Amino acid sequence: MAVKKVVKTMEDVFKNSSHYSGKHVIVAGGKVFTAKTGERASEILENVREKFPKDIPEVTYIPKADTLILVCLQ
Repeated sequence: MAVKKVVKTMEDVFKNSSHYSGKHVIVAGGKVFTAKTGERASEILENVREKFPKDIPEVTYIPKADTLILVCLQ
């Protein structure tokens, strides 16, 4: 029996956004890394770049459901 390799993408993260709400999310090398603070996300990003030098990491923040995002249009 062949084992199917599960590859995580940013699309998978958005499909399960409630699981990642309130977190910084980094996807690289088919893996998902999360952090609660921007400072910790920065540290994880540095480690990810070293571990997966050929990949371009995808980074986002998934806000909590009750978060208000203000946009200034000029």
